[in-house]
Amino acid sequence: MEKLKVISLFSGAGGLDLGFIQSGFYNILFANDILQSPIKTYSINFNLNFFKYNNKIKAQKNIALVCDIKNIDFSPLKDENIDLIIGGPPCQDFTLVRGKDRKGIEVKRGRLYSYFIKALIQIQPKAFLFENVYGLLTANKGLAYKYILEDFSNLNLRWNEIKKEIKVENNIKFIQGYYIIHSKVLDFSYFGVPQKRKRLIIIGIRKDLIKNSKELKKIKYNFNRKLKQKMGLFPKYPLTTIETFEGKRLDELNDIYKEIIKKWDGIWLEVNNEYAWEWKLKVWDKLTFDIIQDYILANKIKTFDKKEFEKALDQHEKILKELKYYGIPVYSLKLNDNSNEILNYTSEVIERMKRIPFDKSHRFVYGTKWGIKMKGKTFLYKRLHPLKPSYTILAHTHSHGFHYDRDRIGLTLRERARLQTFPDSFIFSGTKTEILSQIGEAVPPLAAKRLAEILAKILLNLEININNY
Repeated sequence: MEKLKVISLFSGAGGLDLGFIQSGFYNILFANDILQSPIKTYSINFNLNFFKYNNKIKAQKNIALVCDIKNIDFSPLKDENIDLIIGGPPCQDFTLVRGKDRKGIEVKRGRLYSYFIKALIQIQPKAFLFENVYGLLTANKGLAYKYILEDFSNLNLRWNEIKKEIKVENNIKFIQGYYIIHSKVLDFSYFGVPQKRKRLIIIGIRKDLIKNSKELKKIKYNFNRKLKQKMGLFPKYPLTTIETFEGKRLDELNDIYKEIIKKWDGIWLEVNNEYAWEWKLKVWDKLTFDIIQDYILANKIKTFDKKEFEKALDQHEKILKELKYYGIPVYSLKLNDNSNEILNYTSEVIERMKRIPFDKSHRFVYGTKWGIKMKGKTFLYKRLHPLKPSYTILAHTHSHGFHYDRDRIGLTLRERARLQTFPDSFIFSGTKTEILSQIGEAVPPLAAKRLAEILAKILLNLEININNY
């Protein structure tokens, strides 16, 4: 079978792209990002040549290009019969983490999606997959999401300055728009990713490939049905951080779990504030120190069926083996990119984190000598819970992402990469801060792989239908 051809935009280090490659259905012909360090990482791990250019340039196949997307003419790739364009423009202006500061589509960076549309116009692939933060749904009081969906459907270019930059030919009326077959927020932990990471996924199919509304409805139905099948039991029984780091399933980790948790005994006496005593009452006093019982409690599993749970654990083991983590504790890895080194922290941070237990943030020590002044931003100085998926791994802060073990402070870069489901063989390039960003900004490859598998079957079926039409 000839593989489907993909163009990748806003590629970063290639988390989304890796999932498509791992599915076995796709080849990537071209990738682009404005930053050099992620494209260097990309070129190391994908079979594309690294190239950097600062001026106007025509896109060429087999290149991982460092270049401002505004300067790229994609039209030379049209003759390659591209099947798919994938990517997620920078999302800082849409993300809910920014709170009132987010500007969404009102700022130029928020309108970078228009260059994704430029590529759709110039290349006319059979389909696209667009990924972004779920904050896009509410940015600009919902107008950003409304505009973006309209623009993908009709390939509108509503911004005058972008029209001038794109300079689309006068034959725009002959350009095909896209039917949106999927536009929903997905929690990637539902696919076995050991991280609560919600992202908006928009998928479109070129309109001339779908004969009528009945066929469109069938494609949408089949996509959602297969999506649910791919989730298995993970929405109820998620993969955990301790399984991901230890490379074993829950029922093999009871002794390790008990040893880790016991280190927090009496922390409320040491911290001695209202948060610490409340934690003792609501969390510590309810622990059984049995990993299965505490897993049920931590994940608020209301109905427990032993046979169902055993099936869920089998799915956990299957995912760990698929990721090639099974039987390989993350701390045992010796890697050439030094991504498994323990990071250094100031004595102030070290002392603070010794008093913040699993699943709690800096608010636990608020008002003590270990606290910080702000009360908000509860993602700062937060420890993981060993029996839950990680919270969302961020890109640009060293005050986020801390190990559940009291004897550890921050996560290594490789531990972060595992929470994102990068294989241990994936090599990162750049400074520690650059790699931190590459990992935090990526789409988990495992989730991308599941989407890629479903989309490939739709595209291949469309190809069969076209040939038989």
